[in-house]
Amino acid sequence: MNSINDVKIIDIPKVHDERGFLAVIEKNTIPFAINRVYYLYDVPSDSFRGGHAHKEQESVIIALSGSFEVLVDDGKTKKRIMLNKPNLGLVIPTQIWREIDNFSSGAVCLVLASTTYDEAEYIRDYEVFKSQLLG
Repeated sequence: MNSINDVKIIDIPKVHDERGFLAVIEKNTIPFAINRVYYLYDVPSDSFRGGHAHKEQESVIIALSGSFEVLVDDGKTKKRIMLNKPNLGLVIPTQIWREIDNFSSGAVCLVLASTTYDEAEYIRDYEVFKSQLLG
């Protein structure tokens, strides 16, 4: 079973010259094979996203623009992480509850996922999430 200690920040390699920065995500940058990429944008500052855990999916969350906070929860411990740099990715393993909020104006949240979309793979009820950890 994964714990809050398995959630970690990874560096995304970047190259800089007088024209700006170029961040590069390759096969060895992310700790899993990427099967889906999606992004959130124009999220009102008083809204939140997420509110679920995954049975099988691993994720990396990146703030491409602006900032937002990610609350991660393993059922025992909660931790709030600010993402505001496009060269940092937050790795969230399976069985970790996540909520994303406090979006700044113009924030873009990129998610790299290890699985394709499957609604049955989501745990959307927090009490069910906690009971599955005990069971």
